[in-house]
Amino acid sequence: MAQLDFIVMAVFALLVLGIGMLFTRIGSKNSSAFFEAGGATPWWINSISLFISYFSAGTFVVWGSIAYKSGFVANGIQLTMVFGGVLVALFIAARWKRTGAVTAAEYIGKRLGTGTQKFYTFLIMLHGLFTTASVLYPVGKMVSVATPLSLNTCILIIGGVIVLYTSAGGLWAVLVTDVVQFVILTAAVVIVIPMALQEAGGMHAFVDKAPDGFFNFFNSEYSFGFFLAFLAYQTVYIGGNWAYVQRYTSVSSERNSKKVAWLFTLLYLVSPFIWMLPPMLYRVINPTLTGLQPEGAYMMLCQQVLPAGLIGLVLSGMISASASKANTTINIMAVVFAHDVYKKVLNRHASEKALVRAARFFTVFFGGVTIGIAMLVPLIGGIVEMVLSTASIAGGALFAPIIWTLYSRRQTAVSVVTASVCGLVISLGLKLMGPKLDRVWETALGVGIPIVVLLLWEVYYFIKKEEVAPELLQSSPSAATHTVEQQGDARTQNQFGMRVIAAAIAIVGGGIAVLGWVAVGGRVALITGLVIALCSWPLFRAAKGIK
Repeated sequence: MAQLDFIVMAVFALLVLGIGMLFTRIGSKNSSAFFEAGGATPWWINSISLFISYFSAGTFVVWGSIAYKSGFVANGIQLTMVFGGVLVALFIAARWKRTGAVTAAEYIGKRLGTGTQKFYTFLIMLHGLFTTASVLYPVGKMVSVATPLSLNTCILIIGGVIVLYTSAGGLWAVLVTDVVQFVILTAAVVIVIPMALQEAGGMHAFVDKAPDGFFNFFNSEYSFGFFLAFLAYQTVYIGGNWAYVQRYTSVSSERNSKKVAWLFTLLYLVSPFIWMLPPMLYRVINPTLTGLQPEGAYMMLCQQVLPAGLIGLVLSGMISASASKANTTINIMAVVFAHDVYKKVLNRHASEKALVRAARFFTVFFGGVTIGIAMLVPLIGGIVEMVLSTASIAGGALFAPIIWTLYSRRQTAVSVVTASVCGLVISLGLKLMGPKLDRVWETALGVGIPIVVLLLWEVYYFIKKEEVAPELLQSSPSAATHTVEQQGDARTQNQFGMRVIAAAIAIVGGGIAVLGWVAVGGRVALITGLVIALCSWPLFRAAKGIK
């Protein structure tokens, strides 16, 4: 990498950090501002934040590695997000808004009791630590491939920046930086693809030189059975992950909650075919990668085809995408502990400012722990193994039982906890001590066991004619959960947030255009930057129209 690339990366890092700091004052007004951005954020911002947070979990390293080795299989796996998104939009998103809860933890406390709330809070914290670490590791890997810095140094620096802006501005800082990071990422990939195609000899040469079966959606390891099992997991994960639940509850209505899920689905229908093309092209350009080397295929391609300056831009986009997932998860863990542990257990009379301070403390604490775990990823077999094993063991057990209670008046704390414990214990036991299962069975059992247990409890309670929540779904309390003052603050936040997004996009577009102008062969970057800069104008006008 040239000095210009490091300058570009530093500029974009400072931009994202600066955006987070801009929301320090607004995010500190009250706990509603910090935790749920006033409860009335524009739905499309929440949806883009959900998309970029979800997409970045393993796009460039996990799915990029699979795309390099197996081609369209990576797209087949990601199509499960599309069908999962459809199911969430139709059946789940609005249900979360209807509960009137700020967080999933608050809902669990109301529906199943404080004991159950503490149980799930502890498990979700563990799960969140590992999923966030699985994001910090890939982005650290990318930067370490492209720079002389060690992997652990990269993880420490990137994790530190994320913790700083997330602790400063709360949910609004996360949402706005997510939108800006989405723009940077999209521009980066659009610039890479034509240059990679040229390096591969064009589309026809790429198709001719690709390995047999490279354009099949399934193979022996990731079969159609795995697709169905992973679809079940994706549905409960998109619909029940506490960080994503916050995207459905922090909008103004149930209808907007559904819109969040629908736009997420549309973006996922199109984007994987774009994002996965570069590592597939690199398989033709350099087919010699073995072991864990395919994890760095994306960055190796960029170094080979991009001129100085644009490498830094692409790397900034990849860092931004991964940062979005990390900041979302760290934010929700901090919010849950401040709102549902600190306030209700440690300091029942905490003031609004005390709650915000607690949330910031927990943000820094959890951020530090995840940085430590990320440094240990190579010791457990690489990032692909970590991501898929965490999903199969914990995903269904943690999220499916709570989603079930959104519909069932019969499920109790005992039945829900039993389902989760059975799923976790059996899946983890098989992983550690049982026969080695293929991806299909590992994922199917992880999701299927808790669902079977819940179904048995449902039948049992039906026979006994027991209902513990007869008032469930008979009203919609979410319409009156905020004071007049909080609603006014929400409008102010929305207007300020939109202006920040518009200004940041104008700056990003202008910066990309300048890079394209000075770089050799940077015509695509120049055009992309100008288009992005022009997109800021309607956002400025939309900000003025918020009342």
